[in-house]
Amino acid sequence: MNKTYLVFVLGSFCIGFMSTTQGMGLRSFVALPVEKQGAVIRLAFEHTKDADTDSLTTSAAYGLSSKQTLLFGFPYRLSPAGDNRQGDLSFLYRHIIIQDDSSSGTNRLGLLGGVIIPTDNDRDLAIQAGFVFTHFKNRHEIDIDALYQAGLDDRPDSGRYDLSWQYRLSPVEYPEWGIAQEWYSILELNGRWRKGRSVTHQLTTGLQWVHQTWVLEAGIAKDLNNEKELRYLLNSRFHF
Repeated sequence: MNKTYLVFVLGSFCIGFMSTTQGMGLRSFVALPVEKQGAVIRLAFEHTKDADTDSLTTSAAYGLSSKQTLLFGFPYRLSPAGDNRQGDLSFLYRHIIIQDDSSSGTNRLGLLGGVIIPTDNDRDLAIQAGFVFTHFKNRHEIDIDALYQAGLDDRPDSGRYDLSWQYRLSPVEYPEWGIAQEWYSILELNGRWRKGRSVTHQLTTGLQWVHQTWVLEAGIAKDLNNEKELRYLLNSRFHF
């Protein structure tokens, strides 16, 4: 890992003020609510078994308001060594247009828009747009998001979808006082597409261990068609 990337990762921890955490999907970052002037950093490590590659994606979110959020993503290939290890920068703006809160949960619908900025002169820009919907009630949360990325010039179009169900295993009921650590199970159906290729559908299972200001996540993703690749996931999330 080069020094520039290390500075980016370590410096990100200094953004904003502490806030509380909650469960979210393993393969997507766009559904998590962020309060005004709050920030979230997520470090997502992925090992691809058959290809024998390791990657680290740094994601960040900053709350402009309770309904407006900036989202950033930067992938980096840890191994194998070689050229072009830095992925492209993803910038998204999320605006919550519908929010229905109740004592037991919430429904939220947000629109997404932004760009993908290449970090290599051989790659071109992309414009991205989509939506994210969250239904949360009692011990269940369902997140649905879809994103279309229209490539400019020679960059091929691409897209993705994520359908995630999170179930709070513990505690069954929240304590009357204090904040308890939480365990969530996760089951997801994910899709990845690139122009000229068929959609790769993936099944992801995992667990989350949620504390007040940080989260540990682990899971396994299996390609259901095409290459049928197996991926191991280990993430850490910090709320500021």
